[in-house]
Amino acid sequence: MSVMRYLAVAVACLASAAARAEISDNVVRIGVLNDISGIFQDTNGMGSVEAARMAAEDFGGGGKDIKVEIVYADHQNKADVGSAIVRKWLDVDKVDAVVDVPNSAVGLTINALLRDTRMTFLASSTASSDLTGKACSPNTIQWVNDVWATGNATAAAMIKRGGMDWYFVTVNFALGQGIEAEATSYIEKHGGKVLGSAKHPLGTSDFASLLLQAQNSNAKVIGLANAGGDTINAVKQATEFGIQQGGQSLVAFLLFINDVHAMGLKVAQGLQLLEAFYWDMDDDTRAFAKRFAARPGMNGKMPSGNQAGVYSATLAYLNAVAAAGSDDAHDVVPQIKTFKGRDPLFGEIAIRQDGRVIHPMYLFEVKKPEESKYPYDYYRLVATISAEQAFRPMAEGGCSLVK
Repeated sequence: MSVMRYLAVAVACLASAAARAEISDNVVRIGVLNDISGIFQDTNGMGSVEAARMAAEDFGGGGKDIKVEIVYADHQNKADVGSAIVRKWLDVDKVDAVVDVPNSAVGLTINALLRDTRMTFLASSTASSDLTGKACSPNTIQWVNDVWATGNATAAAMIKRGGMDWYFVTVNFALGQGIEAEATSYIEKHGGKVLGSAKHPLGTSDFASLLLQAQNSNAKVIGLANAGGDTINAVKQATEFGIQQGGQSLVAFLLFINDVHAMGLKVAQGLQLLEAFYWDMDDDTRAFAKRFAARPGMNGKMPSGNQAGVYSATLAYLNAVAAAGSDDAHDVVPQIKTFKGRDPLFGEIAIRQDGRVIHPMYLFEVKKPEESKYPYDYYRLVATISAEQAFRPMAEGGCSLVK
């Protein structure tokens, strides 16, 4: 290559980088995409929107007068609806990042859609482990839970307490199937047995026949591999059947504080669950939760782990935008991945090459009514799982980004 040609290429590269490293249209727009009207409306819904707004307010322009706008939409738990919304955000509305997205089918669709764009995907509620495995993307960061962590860490904690025989009640879509598969793999590798599994569609109201099958299996542990309203309905009916009173443990793989509140402690007491966040863990989580509870429309509700994840992911994204001087995913995501330290809501975190945010996870037991001393005092800590143990080893995920 001649000197003149070399210089021309170098100048072109610098010009390209300079053009990219800026805030497009002088506004950073973040789209909160979730289920506002269905089974995830309490764990996500408008609470996630308020959490994103809190993060934008706390960011305060990042010392650079960066303007931030929060928009939101309801994906209705349909991949085609979610995809259409994000296409419009990308092509028309100039949205720079998508956050939240409960429902793995929707999340995986959005992940694929954004892979070859300059839009960031902050998957704080998409549980599929494929986001940091075979479907990993340079534009995606995954916060809070995932299927591998939920299945493996929960099974590990229960086996340590003697829960060797299992029966699953599983929602028949990607989330439930993934949790059951991961938990089953761990259980069988460690000498346990899965005695059976009963499947149900999303949005089921009658769990009677499924729970009777689980009860009659005499499994030590009945695992509810579902979420939201499905879990609430299953737990209520399990209480009516006296499942826990009969000596079987009931484990909810994806249960949030909002779900426990909806059921009440009389129904939920004794439930085992895995969480990444609990509002009453320390002074930082309590301060955030009290601010959240006072937000418009929250009416004193404490935040779920998913809603806390939206706050954490949104604030991390905005701080990375300020540091990079750009809202281009190709600049921002590598900047996010440089962070390692204390997150006020999730403790000590690190962000891996595959896009997985790792942090401690906690096994809780829901308190008895007489043990609760104040509103939302619902959990008793049973075990802490370290960040390194809670999430799939990066080398096992098959992510093409891992060098």
